[in-house]
Amino acid sequence: MSDGVAVVGAGIVGLSTAFALKQRGAKVTLFDPAPPGSGQSAGQSRLFRHAHTDLRLVDFARRSRALWRQWQQDWGIELISDGGAVAIGPAIDQKLETLGGFDDIPVRTLDPDELHQALPILADYRQPAMLDVDGGAIRTLSAIEALSDRLSDELVTDHVLSVRQTSSGTVEVRTGTGCKEFEHVVLCAGRGTAALAHGAGLSIPVEVAAHVRLTFPVRGAAPEHLATFQDGSGAFGETGVYASPYPGNQFYSVGLSDTVEVSDDGSLTNPAELAGLADRTAAYVERALPGLDPRPVEYVHCWVTTLPWGEDGVGVWTAQGISAVVGHNLFKQAPALGEALAEAAVGEGLPDQLRPESRLGHD
Repeated sequence: MSDGVAVVGAGIVGLSTAFALKQRGAKVTLFDPAPPGSGQSAGQSRLFRHAHTDLRLVDFARRSRALWRQWQQDWGIELISDGGAVAIGPAIDQKLETLGGFDDIPVRTLDPDELHQALPILADYRQPAMLDVDGGAIRTLSAIEALSDRLSDELVTDHVLSVRQTSSGTVEVRTGTGCKEFEHVVLCAGRGTAALAHGAGLSIPVEVAAHVRLTFPVRGAAPEHLATFQDGSGAFGETGVYASPYPGNQFYSVGLSDTVEVSDDGSLTNPAELAGLADRTAAYVERALPGLDPRPVEYVHCWVTTLPWGEDGVGVWTAQGISAVVGHNLFKQAPALGEALAEAAVGEGLPDQLRPESRLGHD
């Protein structure tokens, strides 16, 4: 006898999927051996931005932003800050052109004075900058806690060893302490998704790497408003920098886009490179963000799972009774992604753009 829908992984995507299923009246079981949000969703802040190379992903971000806003209203908590999202570097011309095609995504250029107001911790910068007005910092801990509270009865603290289709058309889930059959299983297990999916006959070309981001104190009084930041300019010695404020704007999290390779056996090819990335991040902060104390007070080390077609790529692999989602930079997309995965799990179909052959989020 089948037991509704199982969601494997209680990161932000798994939580969003389980919540969407529960709202639809489905019976849900959410599996994770660790506290919700402690894997690839860890940390106190993420960037919400609309700008992507793929117009379909921009549209997907619009849907997610609307859901973040609805959750914020329904739950009475701040889930995305009001500081906006600042970007600098040569790519902003393309971003402005892309976002200009959406009437409901306010975006504009910033002169140096406006840039300083939005990002007072930044060193003097006189080149073009842009502001995504409805972007901002996702309050990750608030989001994880709010969703977890609404799913406390559905959460099972156990690890999943395998999933497989049965001859009766159900999907068997074997955990550390049990074995159950479900009508559908959604795999949102981060680094573990591809391995579980492989056991069910799905081959996912995911690339796994390790990453580090650091948190730095803001010097002096915390600004009332503080934007998130993407730096692709190279003006301060690095490109591919991202950063976002913590709640209260007293701390700022900064990361470089570079990662450390993982060997076939799952180990880091060179663990010392993580320390090197951390040192480069602190050095960048000293050059580019003088409004921060360059001595980090917190480290977040995590796995990065990317698809071959781009760092923002996302795809959902499906087999009878199974959906497996893989991608990178998914936190901001979690509300809309959870809705789509829930719809597929209850037989309403998966949007074509999420299928791997659509290469959603291609560079």
